[in-house]
Amino acid sequence: MVEKFKEFLVQANMAKNTVSAYVYAVNDFNSRHSQLTKKELLFYKAYLIETFKPKTVNLRIQALNKYLEFVRKPKLRLKSVKVQQRTYLENVISNADYTFLKNKLKRDNNMEWYFVVRFLAATGARVSELVQLKVEHVNVGYYDIYTKGGKIRRLFIPKKLREETLVWLSKNDRDSGYLFLNRFGERITTRGIAQQLKNIAVRYGLNQKVVYPHSFRHRYAKNFLERFNDISLLADLMGHESIETTRIYLRRTASEQQDIVDKIITW
Repeated sequence: MVEKFKEFLVQANMAKNTVSAYVYAVNDFNSRHSQLTKKELLFYKAYLIETFKPKTVNLRIQALNKYLEFVRKPKLRLKSVKVQQRTYLENVISNADYTFLKNKLKRDNNMEWYFVVRFLAATGARVSELVQLKVEHVNVGYYDIYTKGGKIRRLFIPKKLREETLVWLSKNDRDSGYLFLNRFGERITTRGIAQQLKNIAVRYGLNQKVVYPHSFRHRYAKNFLERFNDISLLADLMGHESIETTRIYLRRTASEQQDIVDKIITW
């Protein structure tokens, strides 16, 4: 039945990672419970709440609800748990650290990683999108990403970054193919990028918690709103389904909040 469920998800054009997560959740439930009843589902939910963070709990619940829909038992649906929202952004690289990092990489002539960092922060690309970028995209100045539901999101490459990248590519006699390659000349992996950024953080004495791929996407959004306060446009650029997702970038980071409090509260 689980294999048929997997086929059902694939046919529904769900993302590969989502399919894997949903199948894993159903298999995990089946390994702990022999019957698909409301009582057993609630026991499993209690186990999830005790063991995992709310985001993970809700992903498992979402998967099980999809499975219940598939086996035609929608009345057994589970309710998701409330996620406590923070009033601040967490683990976002500061502008000072971003500037320090890109300048150090450039001075050390580590141009491949200089451009990885630049592209993450100047395009707002997800790391899964970054590894798909090609030299051809740099030439035209954008990359069209086909998202769920047949929508197209355009990832723009700013003029200054485009010009700088083309000079680098020219020096390396590269005029086609994937933009970021590993030491074997193959397209770099998302895991490879995450690990190398950790190594770079250690090398330059930066906090590893803020030097990870998605941190630069957060930096992109924060900087964009500070210079051009149009949250609707930012939502489109980042590929958010709902503008509510984008509103988090109107919040300040915890360190920014601390700085403001330190400056203004003197009584």
